[in-house]
Amino acid sequence: MIRTTLFCFKKLFLAALFLFTCHLYDLSAQNNRDAFLPQAIEILERVPLFDGHNDAPWQYRTRVGYKLSELDFMDTSHITERPVHTDIQRLREGRVGAQWWSVYVPPSVNEAEAVTATLEQIDFVHRMIAAYPDHFELALTADDVERIFAEGKIASIIGMEGGHSIANSLAVLRMMHALGARYMTLTHNRALDWVDAEGDAPRHGGLSPFGEEVIREMNRLGILPDLAHATVQSMKHVISVSEAPPFFSHSNARSLSGHPRNVPDEVLDLVREGNGLVMVTFVETFVSEERRLFFAERSAYREKMDYLYRGELDSIAVKMEQWDAEFGPAPKSTLEQVADHIDYLKERIGVEHIGIGGDYDGVGSLPVGLEDVSTYPALFAELLLRGYSEEELEKIAGLNMLRVLRAAEAVSERLNRERGPSERLITDQE
Repeated sequence: MIRTTLFCFKKLFLAALFLFTCHLYDLSAQNNRDAFLPQAIEILERVPLFDGHNDAPWQYRTRVGYKLSELDFMDTSHITERPVHTDIQRLREGRVGAQWWSVYVPPSVNEAEAVTATLEQIDFVHRMIAAYPDHFELALTADDVERIFAEGKIASIIGMEGGHSIANSLAVLRMMHALGARYMTLTHNRALDWVDAEGDAPRHGGLSPFGEEVIREMNRLGILPDLAHATVQSMKHVISVSEAPPFFSHSNARSLSGHPRNVPDEVLDLVREGNGLVMVTFVETFVSEERRLFFAERSAYREKMDYLYRGELDSIAVKMEQWDAEFGPAPKSTLEQVADHIDYLKERIGVEHIGIGGDYDGVGSLPVGLEDVSTYPALFAELLLRGYSEEELEKIAGLNMLRVLRAAEAVSERLNRERGPSERLITDQE
């Protein structure tokens, strides 16, 4: 008994010592980084920080039914239960100059209802912009973004998340463009009638024939095909068909975290060749391989318990509590690991092909040091600490995204001279 007690005490002491050492290291790293904060802020006040993905509209749907009158977007920091990551005050503190607002609808919603739900999301973005005219303005072009930023406002641009939102209709796609959509994430965890999705069984080997026509019509309209959530085959297929630069709104390097939502090296090389962009995200399991593996092992254990204790929910809960007690808590990702992904992408494809796509308010937890939208300057300070030049950071902040937008606009202008709207129907491929 005494030996066991001493062993437990020793274990606790070593754990406490480890945590204290980590704390001292974190303080030292933060102090070094903080010395670069003024320079980072100066860069972000010079060039628009263009974030690739924010789910604040979804937060308004789920919390208050899109009622701006019930949740003031100027300051949401008082919300302690399921904290909101985004508000105007913190966007300003984070020096955000341009924001892709995600208009997301769950893939479980049937496609007819998804169109309505997407329109409600777009309506909310328009109403949000109108409610705060001193802070937001709708942007439709790269020139709009630069003008709005120069006027001291946050350029607000709409990105659709999931091709189910067009319900297999190019006419719906065109109407979404008319309402301001300038990218569309092709899938969201569910294969559609025209494109395969990461997280679902493949049906088309990438794109169906109608899927290829969707990409061509997106090119003509000037809507960027967003390859986040696509299978590797879909990524490659879209890149082979599309005339616009390859684009990922919120993904990381798969070589650093093996999550299937991240981009493998062979596709990264295609992004470089196509003068495209990968916007580095803060989703924890996309950032940290250790965290990804933890949850993969936990999920595998849960599946085993589901099999062994079929329907015995109390027994399963006890087993999961025991597993969590033995192996938890889950390792946290960090701001430094996000910077590691940027380092990797810089080495692999060049700084010209990197952006930032935080996915704030689309996830429940975030890396240490990047807890909400006010923290972007700390990431840029970390990159300055690592030796990035101001010119490189201007590209990562927004110049790369502006270049990709302008390239898509140039493709659209040319294709509109060459052809009119597509009249293809999904039934034409049968």
